Amino acid sequence: MPVHDWTRVSAGTFHAFHVAWLAELQKALNHGLLPSGYYALAEQVAGGIGLDVLTLESRGTAEAREIHINPIRRRRLVIRHSSGDRVVAFLEIVSPGNKDGARLLSSFLDKAVAALVGGYHLLVIDLFPPGPHDPNGIHGAIWDSIDGPGYTAPPEAPLTLAAYAGSPAFRCYVEPTSVGTPLIEMPLFLSTDHYVNVPLEATYLEAWSGVPERWRRVIEDR
Repeated sequence: MPVHDWTRVSAGTFHAFHVAWLAELQKALNHGLLPSGYYALAEQVAGGIGLDVLTLESRGTAEAREIHINPIRRRRLVIRHSSGDRVVAFLEIVSPGNKDGARLLSSFLDKAVAALVGGYHLLVIDLFPPGPHDPNGIHGAIWDSIDGPGYTAPPEAPLTLAAYAGSPAFRCYVEPTSVGTPLIEMPLFLSTDHYVNVPLEATYLEAWSGVPERWRRVIEDR
């Protein structure tokens, strides 16, 4: 299924999809993709919050207004090994809130860079176009933060899938993509020389099947 334009809906709508997609990814990884001894579990990111926006319609009028409601706590998949339940890798799906301001972006980057410097591996899925705080997308911002070679997001493919192998020698496999393009499998490193391919397309499709028709019509511009 081609990637959708998630900028058409609020952060809260994407958050619901984000949670469903993480669940499908967790299921796929735990049902045979990960080698024996490894497991994936969705965990809450400490301090990672963003505000959802709810549009309310006044009764009897066409007037609408937006209000902020409860904070949304960001979640990611953590890959662990059963020997001491040690952390091996992270899978992050970027949300609009991660790019909504320099402070929030900095918080995301700090955690990503700390993971890589700590020797953990990372798969980042960024389905939102670059903004004023990440002109080359999240990957460009991460790569700059670890003094990697310069990266420029292609204008025709501004969305990014990026798989990182952690220190001591950073490596990254980048796949630029765009709205309307099917997702490809991406490597999730378990060590510097071993990875599993994550079925982004199949899991995205399963998560999409649960999106309410009301919002599917908006996202697909029907």
